[in-house]
Amino acid sequence: MRNRSLPAVLLAVLILSPLAATASPQASPADVARITEIGRADSRVTDHLDHLVNTIGPRLTSSDALTEACRWTRDQFAGWGLEAWLEPWGTFPVGFNRGPSSARLILPEERDIAFSASSWSAGTDGPTKGRVVEGLSSATDASNARKKDFRGAWVLNPQKRAKRSDRAAIASVYDEAGILGTISVARGELLITSGGHRISMDDLPTRPAFRITATDGAAIRTWLEEDEKVELEIDAPHSFKEGPIELFNVIADIKGTEFPDEYVIVGGHIDSWDGATGTIDNGTGCATTLEAARMLMTIGAKPRRTIRFMLWSGEEQGLLGSRAWIKQNPEALEKISAVVVHDGGTNYLSGIHATEAMEPMFKEVFEPVMALAPSEYPFEIRSVGGLPRGVGSDHDSFLGAGVPGFFWRQAGRSDYNHGHHTQNDTFDMAIPEYQRHSALVVAIGALGLANTDSMVSREGMTGSGGRGSSARGPRRRLGVDLDGLAISEIFKDTVAAKAGLKVGDVILKIDGKDIEGRIDLIRALRDGGPKKKIVVKRGEETLGVDCVWEEEEKKEEG
Repeated sequence: MRNRSLPAVLLAVLILSPLAATASPQASPADVARITEIGRADSRVTDHLDHLVNTIGPRLTSSDALTEACRWTRDQFAGWGLEAWLEPWGTFPVGFNRGPSSARLILPEERDIAFSASSWSAGTDGPTKGRVVEGLSSATDASNARKKDFRGAWVLNPQKRAKRSDRAAIASVYDEAGILGTISVARGELLITSGGHRISMDDLPTRPAFRITATDGAAIRTWLEEDEKVELEIDAPHSFKEGPIELFNVIADIKGTEFPDEYVIVGGHIDSWDGATGTIDNGTGCATTLEAARMLMTIGAKPRRTIRFMLWSGEEQGLLGSRAWIKQNPEALEKISAVVVHDGGTNYLSGIHATEAMEPMFKEVFEPVMALAPSEYPFEIRSVGGLPRGVGSDHDSFLGAGVPGFFWRQAGRSDYNHGHHTQNDTFDMAIPEYQRHSALVVAIGALGLANTDSMVSREGMTGSGGRGSSARGPRRRLGVDLDGLAISEIFKDTVAAKAGLKVGDVILKIDGKDIEGRIDLIRALRDGGPKKKIVVKRGEETLGVDCVWEEEEKKEEG
């Protein structure tokens, strides 16, 4: 009841206050009151999310669903009265579409099981049933193998990965026998989706390869050891589409009244991995961006600067859409006051970072946000010596180009890692009350930043480390695609290639720190100096590889 009465209270203050007509360096009390009233009584944020992730579905870069999502969000923006368009940024050589998939254990008991497959990988031709057999672990095993034992079977990869030198012999047995595909077992219960998009229509993958959870994998191994017959049926309709596949960012503007050529950008990334529906990564951020735009247009907001809503694609493959936009629009960078990205899942927006030079402005801008629901959803401006970089979202692209980029801080009961890139990233992970509040924060914060007397200060933005560094360190890339933590592709002339990392290597440690997932990997690469000791499992061996980011090293020496 206290929250619902807030708009009326603010309106009463407006009517009585002689300051109501005075220009404010933030969202005015009247605008805050109207936005809050709409956001609490008539929020559409859950409707946006529902359509995006359930009606359209997962939005892998190069998929038909992503193109549909880009067009739908553009049309939503335009329908509310914004100037909206799709801006091409590049192409992929091959498109990939994954249909509704399922896996079912038939023997020795019947039940559905969770499974995953990499994007841009081979699927099945309809429901495909076969027995499960233990795979080969060495060239010696391959030379002694009877091909009939593998014919028409699903092959469970052995716990000990075969040596690289033995894999050709093993693959030859599988090819000649005509296996249905391979199955590997994850280290835990989370099935991470990734994949390499650098393929061609002339050399498409042909052998299905799936992953199952550690629990299901252990059960199957036990049955096989006890000579039980194990049978699986997998239906994984994957299709490839000849490119080039044109890719887009979605852009929509509320034009500024005084400084139309200066911009406050808010947004998130519209693409997702396709192992689930891409809800918390990043349907939730897209939904709050859409709802913020709708609420601002509903109240007839007249920002001093242009508020630009941007939904980038290709983020999951390396911030491709935002980086391409920056490269294509270098003249716009000096006119961007701030870029604020919602890409941390469904927890409520709980704060923002600010350097010493930014703090006075931010205290005024976010004062109305702090007053929204301080006991339920506290909001904090956190002082930093340099804007954090290396989180791995699109604001990093702008920080790298010298533009103030921010990643909303978030708090709440949602376990982001449970859904991030996993089979669990579905609509039921979203928390409606957090989404409603976060949309209010985005709308009020965007309007406040657009109404300031000057653009956000860039003084001290990168901290003491110079351009490309921050309080959280630089964004370092190995130059690989990963399947879980196994290297599935290595790109030419990258740190990984120069260090001698190999396809199939599984990353275990970096500088002595255990690597359990993508977040651990990003943090370990970011922290410390430009020389890293990476421990990998290569076949049956565990070995250390030295990786060096040479440009950083040269700067340090200079």
